Amino acid sequence: MKKYYKITPEGTKDFLFEECITRRSVERKLAEVFTAHSYHEVMTPGLEFFDVFHFDASEIGQELMYKMTDKRGRLVVMRPDSTVPIARMTATRLQNQPKPIRLYYTQPVYRNTPGLGGKSDEVMQSGIELIGVNGLRADLEVIVTAIEALSKCVSDFRIELGHAGFFKAIAAQLPVTEDVIEDIRLSIEAKNYPLLDTILDRLEPSKAVDAMRNLPRLFGGREVFAEAEAYCMDEQSTATLSYLKKLFDDLCELNLGDKMMVDLGLVQRNDYYTDIVFSAYVEDFGDAVLTGGRYDNLLESFDAPMPAIGFAINVDAVTQVLLEHGRGPKAPSVEILVHGDPGYEIKALRHMSDMVEFGNRCENSVLETREDALRYARDKKIPRVDFVGDQIETKTLD
Repeated sequence: MKKYYKITPEGTKDFLFEECITRRSVERKLAEVFTAHSYHEVMTPGLEFFDVFHFDASEIGQELMYKMTDKRGRLVVMRPDSTVPIARMTATRLQNQPKPIRLYYTQPVYRNTPGLGGKSDEVMQSGIELIGVNGLRADLEVIVTAIEALSKCVSDFRIELGHAGFFKAIAAQLPVTEDVIEDIRLSIEAKNYPLLDTILDRLEPSKAVDAMRNLPRLFGGREVFAEAEAYCMDEQSTATLSYLKKLFDDLCELNLGDKMMVDLGLVQRNDYYTDIVFSAYVEDFGDAVLTGGRYDNLLESFDAPMPAIGFAINVDAVTQVLLEHGRGPKAPSVEILVHGDPGYEIKALRHMSDMVEFGNRCENSVLETREDALRYARDKKIPRVDFVGDQIETKTLD
């Protein structure tokens, strides 16, 4: 039987040196933004009962979850999402808190990604949830916070705004089952236009069919709203488009227009999104590094109906982009190697502590001889070695 003890499972990886430093730097910058906006950190268990995610409003198929059983034989999963557990937490432990509730998190999620396609099964996410309030002010706050948070880490990105209600309004006009609507949604999400045409070609021609066929192409700046008005067939589609236009214009007033795009083909993976949805993309990374939206029906599944909106940032993706562009923080270099002669090991450790107190980055030599210490210092490009014996001798290396 082959033993897999020298490799990591598919979809996972080790993080080394600069990767760890850059990742921690991203997490710290995001947390600083979130706390500055009065969001409070929470953590949910890495293991949750399967039932937490097994309901109609959840889009996470059980085939995507890492499953196991606890000591009582109950089915549990490794956390595949952070929003749903936070909804559970809010509906139970935070149900009596004054509304709105502002929460943020930084924790990994685990999904069994079929085929991977460069994606990871283990992803570090950081995000916020604004719970217990709806309306324009809340939507603006969350989107502005998302832009500010990404701006602290990367400069070249765009935010795409959409509205889940616009797709649903058009879909309601189609004489098809929910399964067919889901097939249409998936083809739009994947930008699979041939598949979308194949599905729609089976239907009788209508304004709704034309609208659905052109939905993925309603992408761009403010001009998209004029194009989309031609496909408004009822009060719901008109209202959703009007609200999205108002939100877009308000964000442009904050001088965020250069970051904003409208995408009415943005049909998020999470079926619990009800209204505004948004994603963010950065240069040289094909998938979204941020996804979010309003999910006003989710907490009803936990018997605590209340509106909510939030987003999650893929910390690992942002880390990768920074490292590929050489913009990650560098690992601080060792300035002094402290080597104690035989019998002077404790004196050497005390000397190193003194050097650290003066702001130096030091490393303790665990080698046996001065020659070994010098050789090691040269290999590691440490510019100075302090030899500790009866006296302290300093050796500066070229």
